[in-house]
Amino acid sequence: MSSSNPVDSQQLQQYYSAHHGWVHAWLKRRLGNTHDAADLAQDVFVRLLVKPRRFDSDHHARAYLHAMSRHVCIDFWRRRELERAWQEVLASRPEGWAPSEEHQAIILETLQQVYAMLAALPEKVARCFVLVQVQGMNYREAAQVLGVTERSVTSYMAKAMFQCLLLEAELDQSLV
Repeated sequence: MSSSNPVDSQQLQQYYSAHHGWVHAWLKRRLGNTHDAADLAQDVFVRLLVKPRRFDSDHHARAYLHAMSRHVCIDFWRRRELERAWQEVLASRPEGWAPSEEHQAIILETLQQVYAMLAALPEKVARCFVLVQVQGMNYREAAQVLGVTERSVTSYMAKAMFQCLLLEAELDQSLV
């Protein structure tokens, strides 16, 4: 598969015509829901539109689209899990307390981005970040839990905080 020559709109249309049906069917089997499968099938081809690729063969196109389908499915399940957790938080709050729908959407989007950022970090760095920032441990306590030195915790936190700054900059740019 070569990504140096971008795909033109006619080729994208050919990929869509040739592969949309089986992508949708595969997602429907995985999700058990035709509406979500239709949305995610569109997402697969939008990703191909955003990051165009040419394929050496139909087999390569199908393999790439299959991998993209798996990725959008995993993202979908993660999003659903975050939404469920958010609903549990809302349910635990006093009656009448709820942020606006817009605020809730912003919170969910931010949670998804933070989750993606943590998932991209090395495991110990992400775990350290959660121990310190979410559970409120100091560096010494986090070092004991992780079985590392405080200096390692300092290094892990620097890496995680750098990623937070990148995420914040990305969020700021999306608001402009």
